[in-house]
Amino acid sequence: MSLRFVLDPDLTPQLRAEIVALWVDVTNAGGAVGFVPPVTAADVRATAEATFAGITDGPDRLLAAYAGERLVAVLIFCDNRFPLKAHWCVLKRVMVHPDTQGTGYGSALMREAARLGRELGHEALHVTVRDGLGLDGFYRRLGYREIGRLPGALRVAAGDDRDEILMWLDLPPTD
Repeated sequence: MSLRFVLDPDLTPQLRAEIVALWVDVTNAGGAVGFVPPVTAADVRATAEATFAGITDGPDRLLAAYAGERLVAVLIFCDNRFPLKAHWCVLKRVMVHPDTQGTGYGSALMREAARLGRELGHEALHVTVRDGLGLDGFYRRLGYREIGRLPGALRVAAGDDRDEILMWLDLPPTD
């Protein structure tokens, strides 16, 4: 099934609930999206509400992906809120529902983000990755390159500190 992408969908109460549910499912399946499993919707909600405020009040932008009518993936174009960094943005909360892993939805989501990034006037995209999950390999296959690491920056449990990997994708203009 192909994906339908929607940039800046209306952030209705239903969509907010679907995103929180996706966030919980992704986290509890081991996804690195700001939490360590197990989590509940109540655990995620405060962070989600702050994220939603950045979208509804601006300047962040939500990209949602649907398989049929089902929300299966999201990411957020986060503005740097600093004029000297206005030419690039950070992609945050990159999430694909765990029961769709292996379908190519993640790659499709990231290719659409690159396409839209160019369209939105960005010259590059930046993502941060929790080390130890192999996610850096996924991003490398999509053309991202590692530009640095913050050693032990992410404490996922007592005695389990992980590097935060900084990844970058140049978005050369298309002619």
